[in-house]
Amino acid sequence: MASANGISTVSILPSSSKQVGLKGRRVNQLQRQKFNNKASKSRLVVRANAKDIAFDQKSRAAIQAGIDKLVNVVGVTLGPKGRNVVLDEYDTPKVVNDGVTIARAIELADAMENAGATLIREVASLTNDAAGDGTTTAAVLAREIIKHGLLSVTSGANPVSLKRGIDKTVNALVAMLERRARPVKGRDDIKAIASISAGNDDEIGTMIADAIDKVGPDGVLSIESSSSFETTVRVEEGMEIDKGYISPQFITNQEKLVVEFENARVLVTDHDISAMKDIMPLLEKATQLRAPLLIIAGEVTGEALATLIVNKLRGILNVAAIRAPGFGQRRKALLQDIAIVTGAEYQAADLCMPVENTPVEALGFARKVTITKDSTTILADEVSKDEIQARISQIKKELDKSESVSDSEKLSERIAKLSGGVAVIKVGAATEAELEDRKLRIEDAKNATFAAIEEGIVPGGGAALVHLSNNVPAIKDNLEDPDEKLGADIVQKALVAPASLIAQNAGVEGEVVVEKIKASKWKMGYNAMTDKYEDLVEAGVIDPAMVTRCALQNAASVAGMVLTTQAIVVDKKMPNAPAFAPPQGLPMM
Repeated sequence: MASANGISTVSILPSSSKQVGLKGRRVNQLQRQKFNNKASKSRLVVRANAKDIAFDQKSRAAIQAGIDKLVNVVGVTLGPKGRNVVLDEYDTPKVVNDGVTIARAIELADAMENAGATLIREVASLTNDAAGDGTTTAAVLAREIIKHGLLSVTSGANPVSLKRGIDKTVNALVAMLERRARPVKGRDDIKAIASISAGNDDEIGTMIADAIDKVGPDGVLSIESSSSFETTVRVEEGMEIDKGYISPQFITNQEKLVVEFENARVLVTDHDISAMKDIMPLLEKATQLRAPLLIIAGEVTGEALATLIVNKLRGILNVAAIRAPGFGQRRKALLQDIAIVTGAEYQAADLCMPVENTPVEALGFARKVTITKDSTTILADEVSKDEIQARISQIKKELDKSESVSDSEKLSERIAKLSGGVAVIKVGAATEAELEDRKLRIEDAKNATFAAIEEGIVPGGGAALVHLSNNVPAIKDNLEDPDEKLGADIVQKALVAPASLIAQNAGVEGEVVVEKIKASKWKMGYNAMTDKYEDLVEAGVIDPAMVTRCALQNAASVAGMVLTTQAIVVDKKMPNAPAFAPPQGLPMM
C-alpha cells in the first residue's frame, strides 16, 4: 500500500485465533483442505542446487589452496616497503594498500578454494572491526597456523587436541602481551603510530596528531572527501552517540557497512515508536523536504520499523533509526544535548508531545551523519555553536553543585562530548584512485591511533610477535597432551611469519632477520625502512597492542575451525550453455 505522498505502508496482520470467529475458522479449514487436495494431485517440487562434496585430504587441500591465493595477494602490502594492489571494480581500477579491502574484493572461481579464501576474509574483517588495523598481519598468521596445523592433522594428530593447544598457547601469549604493552605518552607516539599504519606516511601521521591535539584522546575524527587537491583538518561542532543503527537494512555504504547522510533532518524523542500511525505523518512531511531523515527514539519496532525499512529499500525516503542513549533521567538529558547540537525540538513523552504531531520546524539539522553498528557521529550546522556553548555552561553549573561522584562523572562526560567537537579531515587528491587510497590510509591511521590510546603500544615490524615466540617453550612445558604440545609448536612457527614477510617485501632474507630479532631484547627489532636493527620503540616503529592482540586471537580462532573441519560442501558448478549456432548455410545475424 502507498499513501498520497508515495510512502509505502506495512500492515502486520493479527495471528491470534481469538480474533477469528467460529464461522471464519470453518471457512479457513475448508479452504486449507481444498488446497491440500489440489497440492496432493500436483506438487511443485523445488530442488536445491547440486552440491560438490569433498572429504579429508581433498577438502583440506582445497581450503589451503584458496587461503594461499588470497594471502599471497594481501601479503605483498605488508610493511613499509610493501607494494600496492590494483582492484578492477566496476570497470574503474582502484589502487589500494589496505589488507581488508583487498581481501573483500577477491572471489575465486573454484568454489572449494573460495571457501578457504572466505575464511581469511573473515579473519581480516573481524580484526578490522575490533581494532581497525592489522588485517594483513591477521591473514598471514591465520595462513601459517592453518598450514602447519593441516600438516599435523594429515600426519595423524588429533585436530581437537591441536586446537586446544593452540588456544591455550594464544591465551597465555595475549596475557604476556598485555603486561609488556606501555601506555601512549604523547604526541610523538601518536604521530609514530599513525604514520606507520598509513604506510610510513609522515604527513598523515602529523595530520592525525594535529587532530587529536584539537579534540583530545576521547574526541571524534571524521574523514571526508575534499573538493580540492589539499588535505586539511578543522574542528566542527558535533558529537558522537554510543548507539548504532537499529537495523542493517538502513546501511547506505555496503563497502564500509555504515549509514552516511548529508544535510539530514533529525527527530529527537524518547517515545517508543511501534505503530505505523505514529510515524506516517512524519514520513510524508520528510518526503516533501527531499532530505534524509535520522530518527533518534526510545525504541522503534513493529509496523513502524517495517515501514521505515520498506521505504528505505524502495528508494522512497533515505531514513535510518537509532535508539536513544542512556536510561531514565540521563537519557532525557542526553537527548536534550542532541537536540541543542542539531537545533531540534526535543519531543518529550512526559510532556505529551506525540511523534505523529511533530511539525517540520521541530526537526533538527545535521550537515553530516555517519552511523555504524555501534555508534553515530553527528556534524552540526555552524548556527548551533552559540546554543552549544550555552548548554555547556549550564552543565558546568550542575557539575559545580553535584555531590555525587557518579553524577559528576556523567556530567563531565556530557561536557566532553559537547565541547570536544569533531575533527574533520578533508582529504584531497589529484585523481579518484589516489583519493580512495589516501582515505583508506587515513582511516587505518585513525583506527590504529585510538587502539593504541586504549591498550598501549608494543615494538612494531612484527618484532613483538617474534619476541613472544621465545616464551612458547615455557608454555608448552605446562601442557600434558602430546597433540596440545604440537599445537603450541604450530603457534611458535606462525608468530615469526609477519616479521619474515616484512623483511622479504624489503628485499631481505626473512629467516635471517627473524633469528636476529629472537636473539635481541624486547624493544629491539628490524627497521625495514632504514634496513637497521635498532630499538624500535625509540625509533618510532611501534604497533598498537590491541591490533597485535586481535590479529593473533582472530587468526587462532578461524584456524581452529579449519583444523576441525572434516568435509566441505559447495554448490556444484554447472556447465555453461552452448553458444547458439545457426543451421548450416544460414548467415550469422
